[in-house]
Amino acid sequence: MADLQIYDARERVLVSAADRLLTIGAAATRPFRRRRKPSAPQRILLLRLERIGDLVMTLPAIAAVRALAPSAQIDLVVGSWNAQLATAIPSVDEVETLDAQWLARDGGGRGLTQLLKHAAGWRRKHYDLAINFEPDVRSNLLIAAVGAEWASGYRSGGGGPLLDEALDYDPTAHTTDNAKRLVETVFGAAAPAQTTSLIEIPDAYRQRVRALLGSATRPLVGMHVSGGRPVKQWDPARFGEVARRLVAGRGATILLTGSAADRPLVEQVTRVLPAGGAIDATGEADLLTLAALLDEAELLITGDTGPMHIAAAVGTPIVAVFGASDPRRYAPRGPLDRVVRVDLPCAPCNRIRLPPARCTGIIPDCLALISPDRVLDAAIQIIDQCAPRRGLDVIA
Repeated sequence: MADLQIYDARERVLVSAADRLLTIGAAATRPFRRRRKPSAPQRILLLRLERIGDLVMTLPAIAAVRALAPSAQIDLVVGSWNAQLATAIPSVDEVETLDAQWLARDGGGRGLTQLLKHAAGWRRKHYDLAINFEPDVRSNLLIAAVGAEWASGYRSGGGGPLLDEALDYDPTAHTTDNAKRLVETVFGAAAPAQTTSLIEIPDAYRQRVRALLGSATRPLVGMHVSGGRPVKQWDPARFGEVARRLVAGRGATILLTGSAADRPLVEQVTRVLPAGGAIDATGEADLLTLAALLDEAELLITGDTGPMHIAAAVGTPIVAVFGASDPRRYAPRGPLDRVVRVDLPCAPCNRIRLPPARCTGIIPDCLALISPDRVLDAAIQIIDQCAPRRGLDVIA
């Protein structure tokens, strides 16, 4: 049995025991099963219930499914927080939302029993193929409940015996590469080169954003101050220092993004900027407006966040401040992107959902040791490289 990639020891023991029971059950029923992988699936279900960045990093794999099954009906199931973004994925025909308790941050969502009951209702759609992009025993249970002709996913989070085809998730590889490898394994063919947009922003959102930006001075520098989780939060005062110096030294306009709940963090930046130095888009929370905003910017300065991945999807260069999360798995990979981090024996620990006790309630060392100078230098490198294409003045 494969080693489970679950860092909570108690959970790992429970899932391992469940996997042993599932393996015994699968072995007992295998003589009575007549499963065959469809050579040309026409009805495909894709499952990606996790957060914004998880969905965005899976977009190249979803595009590969479309390229390898051009005539298929492709349905995508996402958390409700990703519903709007999912409707802008050109490779998908239908989107359904399903919120799991273990992923919903507001205490909502459905428990596993409710989710399984809902997933069983998908049987009436008679899917040829179901793919789970999440290495998680619970979502593997859901994908098995669909009753598709063939079910594929990962075994590394448990539930592998429930699948017809179960891969080990490679923790040293990028999330995008893991997802594409799963698709290529399912179809037995390499994913073709990406030739279409990962997301299509409707014109109405672009027009709204252009009205919001007005005649903002260039370079327009996006800045997403909130880390989303305390363990990923770089000091807001340091974001402010970088913003202040970009306005003073480069004549930049700072475009501040975030939800209404992020306003206290954003205000730590706005209070150090001169009048007219920033456009505060905090509260413009819908994801397509955010995508349109980031598409207008010369670069985005952020932590490892959902907006970072959206910026990558629209092709906006990024300065990404990384601490606990592993850049091998999550970093943006555009030609101009820069990752700023420090090397420590404990970093990256990748313990995002269950941080070490010594990193709780404080800014972890892996972020506290990143200076504003390093982030500013990375931003200036991008601005100078973008200048010839955008018609910006390069200031020595």
